[in-house]
Amino acid sequence: MSDKEFEGPGMDQSTAVRRFRRTVRSILCMAILIFGAGYAWAQSQASVGFTLDFPGSIPDHYMIVVFGDGHATYDSAGKLTPDAEAGDPFHLDFHVSPETRSKVFDLTAKAKYFEGKVDSGKKGLASTGDKMLSYQEGQRKTQAHYNYSPNPAVQELTALFQNTSTTLEFGRRLTYYHQYQKLALDEELKRMDEMNRSGEMAELQAIAPILREIIADQSIINVSRVRAQRLLAKAGLH
Repeated sequence: MSDKEFEGPGMDQSTAVRRFRRTVRSILCMAILIFGAGYAWAQSQASVGFTLDFPGSIPDHYMIVVFGDGHATYDSAGKLTPDAEAGDPFHLDFHVSPETRSKVFDLTAKAKYFEGKVDSGKKGLASTGDKMLSYQEGQRKTQAHYNYSPNPAVQELTALFQNTSTTLEFGRRLTYYHQYQKLALDEELKRMDEMNRSGEMAELQAIAPILREIIADQSIINVSRVRAQRLLAKAGLH
């Protein structure tokens, strides 16, 4: 916009320029305030993270971070299936249930925010992967690496995060199979149903979109669509 275009009736050019500059300064100040508020919010958000590195497993690396408002992120790397070639990194933003959010932060507090000794320190234990739990809130940052921990709160957190990863990786494979290999869906959904019954899955709502896509797809065999519907129903979803 030129200075001429900014002039109004009965307004000389110098007055128009001054008003234009004041408007620009106001917009810039507002943008800075908004950015600053967003940055401060991000800094004040407490978060709990879990990372697993386990060469030879699927996935062989993943990380889950749960924030205080229930937002969560998941990143993994490795093969999609045992017979597949190395896949692309996988990222998902999702929300954990209110119950899980409360549980994560309550258990973190019981585990004393992962300060002090977390690993059992016992030699000769079979390796189940290099695990790390972390806590961050503002300038406070704590973390602990472990293979096995005797701490009940750490054990419960580990199981919860591992079960969540299991669910999200199922969702990743279902999305791939739905697009490229529909005949593989039934076996995958059958395994999901069995593992869900045995309590090895968590946060099914995070993969509800792909389950709904399968249910709505008339080209998929009916038994697979019924399995997907049953999984949604067990999670209290429709």
